[in-house]
Amino acid sequence: MAMQIPISAIIPTIERAAILQRTLESLTAQGVLPAELIVVDGSIGDDTKKAVLQWGANVVTKVIWERATTRGAAAQRNQGVAIATQPYIWFFDDDILFESDCVTRLWLAIEADPKLGGVNAMITNQRYHPPRIISRTVFALLNSGNEPTFAGRLLGPAVNLLPEDGDGLPEVVPTEWLNTTCTIYRREALPDPPFHSIFTGYSMMEDVSLSVMVGRHWNLANARTARIFHDSQPGAHKSDPIALAEMQLVNRHYVMTRILGRTRVRDYAKLIIWEMFQLATGSRRGAGLRGKLRGLRQLLARPDGR
Repeated sequence: MAMQIPISAIIPTIERAAILQRTLESLTAQGVLPAELIVVDGSIGDDTKKAVLQWGANVVTKVIWERATTRGAAAQRNQGVAIATQPYIWFFDDDILFESDCVTRLWLAIEADPKLGGVNAMITNQRYHPPRIISRTVFALLNSGNEPTFAGRLLGPAVNLLPEDGDGLPEVVPTEWLNTTCTIYRREALPDPPFHSIFTGYSMMEDVSLSVMVGRHWNLANARTARIFHDSQPGAHKSDPIALAEMQLVNRHYVMTRILGRTRVRDYAKLIIWEMFQLATGSRRGAGLRGKLRGLRQLLARPDGR
């Protein structure tokens, strides 16, 4: 029988019963399980509900399935947190696969350090790689100076870079932000609700916003040897590149100005540099440009950025 740990795991999902079932089966193999698992489901049918409850019938974890009152990653996570009962909150996506001892290592990292407000796993197929000369130059401009590494950093206009891996690094590495792909937070460190209502649908940058708020009073870290594979799946929320580009600009502006408080002229200059760099290096430049222009019009119509 798997050992329970005092964590409420929260998974937002929509129309991906088979994918979620595979993730839950991967979790079963960990040897430690959260005391509570809450699935907030935006699906129309009951396939996901059946898969979740079937999994729950064979584990020690208390399993709760709820229909989403509002669709969207951030809204569904908020809904889950509102009914969670445990002192630790664990956000993870419905399309990840856990490597051996991942959950144990995450749990030991946050339990061992009372100053640690949140810790996330290393995503083996999505991590920091040393930038080439043009990217490094852009990062240095956003950072107002060069650094030996920009891994795990949050630069200038809320440009968030993934943590790096390497045998020479400690098992737990400080970071400036955390994703929500697989992250455990102390509940006392979280704002109420964790995510602002500006984050809708795909909810880009909601993880940056939350982790920055937690990081004002707590430390953040990446548990480098707690590893997952993120088998990111296509979906309707990702199918419109124009809408995604618009959301990215609007949400980044919100985090830059409202969460980080970066509102000076040079902050906006760095935002322009980053957006131009993204357009220049993106694979769908036409759609990206149209999305950025839509986002700009939205910001000009709502000068408070909300």
